[in-house]
Amino acid sequence: MVTSSPAFQNPDVLCFSHLRWDFVFQRPQHLMIRWAQRRRVYYVEELVRDGVVPRLEVRSSTQGVYVVTPHLPPSEADTTALERELLDQLLVDHQIVDFIAWYYTPMALAWSSHLPARAVVYDCMDELSGFAGAPPLLRQRERELFELADVVFTGGHHLYQAKREQHANVHPFPSSVDVPHFARARSIVEEPVDQIDIPHPRLGFYGVLDERLDIELVADLADRRPDWQIVMVGPVCKIDPASLPRRANVHYLGPKSYDELPVYLAGWDVALLVFARNEATRFISPTKTPEYLAAGKPVVSTPIHDVVHPYGDDGLAAIADDAAGFETAIEACLVDDREVRLARADGFLSDLSWNATFARMEALVDRAIADRHGRASTLLPHRRRRPRFDDLVVGAGFAGSVMAERLASAGRKVLLCDTRPHVGGNAHDEVDAAGILVHRYGPHIFHTNSADVFEYLSRFTAWRPYEHRVLASVDGKLLPVPINLDTVNKLYGWELDSAGLERFFDEVAEPRDRIRNSEDVVVSKIGRELYEKFFRGYTRKQWGIDPSELDATVIARVPVRTNRDDRYFGDTYQAMPVDGYTAMFERMLDHPNITIELGIDYWALIGRVSHEEMVYTGPVDAFFDRCYGALPYRSLEFRFETLDQPRHLPVAVVNHPNEHAYTRVTEFKQLSGQEHPRTTLVYEYPRAEGDPYYPVPRPENAALYRKYQELAARTAGVHFVGRLATYRYYNMDQVVAQALTTARKLTGSVRAEALQQQGA
Repeated sequence: MVTSSPAFQNPDVLCFSHLRWDFVFQRPQHLMIRWAQRRRVYYVEELVRDGVVPRLEVRSSTQGVYVVTPHLPPSEADTTALERELLDQLLVDHQIVDFIAWYYTPMALAWSSHLPARAVVYDCMDELSGFAGAPPLLRQRERELFELADVVFTGGHHLYQAKREQHANVHPFPSSVDVPHFARARSIVEEPVDQIDIPHPRLGFYGVLDERLDIELVADLADRRPDWQIVMVGPVCKIDPASLPRRANVHYLGPKSYDELPVYLAGWDVALLVFARNEATRFISPTKTPEYLAAGKPVVSTPIHDVVHPYGDDGLAAIADDAAGFETAIEACLVDDREVRLARADGFLSDLSWNATFARMEALVDRAIADRHGRASTLLPHRRRRPRFDDLVVGAGFAGSVMAERLASAGRKVLLCDTRPHVGGNAHDEVDAAGILVHRYGPHIFHTNSADVFEYLSRFTAWRPYEHRVLASVDGKLLPVPINLDTVNKLYGWELDSAGLERFFDEVAEPRDRIRNSEDVVVSKIGRELYEKFFRGYTRKQWGIDPSELDATVIARVPVRTNRDDRYFGDTYQAMPVDGYTAMFERMLDHPNITIELGIDYWALIGRVSHEEMVYTGPVDAFFDRCYGALPYRSLEFRFETLDQPRHLPVAVVNHPNEHAYTRVTEFKQLSGQEHPRTTLVYEYPRAEGDPYYPVPRPENAALYRKYQELAARTAGVHFVGRLATYRYYNMDQVVAQALTTARKLTGSVRAEALQQQGA
């Protein structure tokens, strides 16, 4: 991996903005303050025309940022040359040699494009060309900035969709929030002097009062409910103050500092987002939305895209089109369940911090710096040619590896990447310190009824015949699972035959008119006692919820037999790769058209390479920055133990449905057939947090996934494959089958397009 030289490990930051540093309602302060904790930051504001000779005012803010204000005479029509001279002098006076150029406005290029930046960042917070008074050259300057930028950030998902085709390395960063700062509003009791005498209910809004404000909505709402008080906090900009509605119940308190905002929020009953629907608000992602939620306030908003998704979709904000809709929504907010609202808001905000946003941005900027190292460090339009691939495949598990191999075999150049330092995904196996082949992420037993899948994988491995058998520890006995004739006879000390077992099941079964959940599946077949002994405890540990709350498909995967078949699976093909899964993957990926990058996230590669199509196999919600909220997954913790004996368990896996915190124990040598004087076991402990292993099949989760599925369907050039990307509880063979099908479609469409172009 390329790294920057020691001389350039910690460059300064030159931030160019159209906003004043004391403009508290946007994100530059949050990010620049965090940069300033480890390097010098110079925040260059918009110029001031105050009648003095040209000069730069440089002052140090209390947060450690140097605020730079150009002062120019009002008589100067073209200020470009003067600003460039002042900026050059700043670099000399402060010995700024190595720096990152961070742009919030493309207009700053006119007088800064000559500077030798280590890397160029365009933090595109808004569609500035849609604002009133936007400079005519803004769009042209933005095109130039896209050409120069190493990485582009957008202020929300809607804006990301608009900008993603203009640059190869664009990343959405919706509004974050300083939760502890705004959560103070939940406990503050003192009132500011200019708000204390305003009666309740109070409906509050803070932000710039400009062309984005829906003035008519504010006036109509004030007229409909004169008993409600509307509090407006913020400066008036770019509009005539006389145009603001003047009513006895509308109160304009002027701009407040960032530190004061929680004090005002504390006294509001409902927080408002009263934005007009126009070009200036088309792409906004209001920072105040999560700030209102952190303060514990109910939120009512006009249908701004990045408020509707995800806040409206998740019930975190009420959405209304007009004053009548606002009135209805506010009435509901005034009587809602505060504890339920706070719990929902806190769950959403748990990972939405400026620190997290900064950390990810910093990683992307560091990658841009490393990418630029070794070539001319100058803001010139020429750029090093990036390696070109036909396909970027994200994830080197079954889905990604099969896709990579099939695409490469079709003649396409493929870049395969994975955040882990190895291929194979969760099926990765390796030799442990004792010399025993173990599955690092829990046992993987291959079985399938698909000849197509089995024959495909057989190209890359020989097989060891293996039929999986499992025992369950129940009532002090080790009994076969799935439940069969021997299970019941050994449990109760009976000698039933198959017909007798069928009669027993008929007697104890509790029929259901409709199978609604996993409990219904089992109880309707074999009764409640066997359900309690074999299924309920195991399922509750594995999924963290009772089977009565879990989709029926989960336990429906496990059969119940009336014969003595003690195999765990009944598939036609049951075997284990002779040399292990990792060896199989390595052979699969040993292709001249495949380049592999391990230990790296795909978003860190996007700016370094070009590609036509992407195959994404990671969590689908993560791809879209969890814009609708996080999809629930269950995880696992693995605890390995090596024993000085050749064998420990009677079979490869023993389930523990009841008495232990772990669900099962696996002895790997019985899976691999390896001969060794010692043996290694793994104990599996289900967890709510950690690497995502199992999508949780519940109706509300399926509904949430459908939102992401719709986004995925609309995302051109990206193909979502695998268990995590399609939020399905797939077996290994099902993932392989899905990947093979997707690869056939993709390579077929590519060939058809090529033939069409040849014909043209």
